[in-house]
Amino acid sequence: MIIGWLGSIGLILGYLPQAIQTIRTRQTDGISLPGFCMMAIGSLCFMSQGLMLCIEQGVSTGIFFFITNLITTVCATVIFIIKMHNDYFKK
Repeated sequence: MIIGWLGSIGLILGYLPQAIQTIRTRQTDGISLPGFCMMAIGSLCFMSQGLMLCIEQGVSTGIFFFITNLITTVCATVIFIIKMHNDYFKK
């Protein structure tokens, strides 16, 4: 259980600084669009897996997957939207 929480904290702290900086500065020049798209898809899949584990085996089993990947999916989606806006609509 401790390892699950430590993994969750590590992943969230990996995404949040990038999301916060992107939201504040709106600069996305150094961000790979395909890379963030794939990370968002991966987070969404793991979030779904966590939700299914919570439903099938109880909340304590999949809660790490679900909460962590919910936060990382939101962060990746926000960055993806700003990146799309910068790359395709500001030309």
